Amino acid sequence: MPTLYDHYLESAQFIRKKTDFEPEFGIILGTGLSGLASEIEAVCTLPYDIIPHFPISTVESHQGELVLGYLSGRKVVAMAGRFHFYEGYSLQQVTFPVRVLQMLGIKRLLISNAAGSVQSNIEAGDIVFIRDHINLQPDNPLRGPNDERLGPRFPDMHDTYDRSLNAQALRIARENDIRAHEGVYLALPGPNLETPAEYRFANIIGADVVGMSTVPEVIVARHMGLPVFVVSVATNKCFPVEEIVSTSVEDVIAVAKSTEPKLALVFKSLLKIM
Repeated sequence: MPTLYDHYLESAQFIRKKTDFEPEFGIILGTGLSGLASEIEAVCTLPYDIIPHFPISTVESHQGELVLGYLSGRKVVAMAGRFHFYEGYSLQQVTFPVRVLQMLGIKRLLISNAAGSVQSNIEAGDIVFIRDHINLQPDNPLRGPNDERLGPRFPDMHDTYDRSLNAQALRIARENDIRAHEGVYLALPGPNLETPAEYRFANIIGADVVGMSTVPEVIVARHMGLPVFVVSVATNKCFPVEEIVSTSVEDVIAVAKSTEPKLALVFKSLLKIM
């Protein structure tokens, strides 16, 4: 019986048959943020539905393509659209592409997402560089038998996020008059947005932003010893609770898209110095 490891290999081998391009950096582009993929000088673009064992993105604004090429002169492979637990996928499926990107040879993973602000000083449209996370999703991508070829049974999560890159990103933001912060990301399962009581709870337990993605990918990257840099776009303000207004997915996408040029500038500037 083929194992998950065999499936990762099969996907990576399929991509290598399509192109001999060898990426240095992986990029995961979240809700409303896939436009950065169009700035990549593409060598090869592969729809997810032709890659063996890849899930298919079902979320509005997620293009569902793997783009390999050059960004800021660096060799990247970008996921224009990601997968979520709330779509009905297991967390092994959600994180499947991260394993494949690592097998393609990336040395660092850059992740973006859209999230709600649960700190009064973080406004809609601000950027938050993640320094830590709180995981309240009801499963873990590492649950089940551990394959030592991928990583250890009990990976340590102490220095998961690259704080030195956060410092560089904050400097880049300051130099370009971009409102930016460093903070903690709280992962919840979704797909509903949270209640006012849940937003208050998120604030009490130390979160700065709350979302429905990212942490499973980060856990798997850490499992494989892959350094990560994560940035959230605060698309709606959820604290204090008196300031909460009804929010639709169209509202979230609109704010994410309006912030996308700032995020693209930070990503491209970082790539130049990494």
